[in-house]
Amino acid sequence: MKLSEIGKKLKELRKDKKMTQEHLAAQAGISRVTLGKIERGEFGSVSVKTLDTLLFNLGLEIEFKTLSGFGLPVLGEI
Repeated sequence: MKLSEIGKKLKELRKDKKMTQEHLAAQAGISRVTLGKIERGEFGSVSVKTLDTLLFNLGLEIEFKTLSGFGLPVLGEI
């Protein structure tokens, strides 16, 4: 997943779990305003720890993936 897609995906996952911004933000130890900015892609200086905490509260974790073809998808990834 590209950095520009993270916020949109977080919002989608939060809504799928029927969580409010207030609830998820409180669990992650950030403000609702900050979470709103993250969901809109306005990352600013959000730490990896904050992102990891948000994902943890959504039942997910950060995973690294090796890119092939300089970031272009290979046929099996399409």
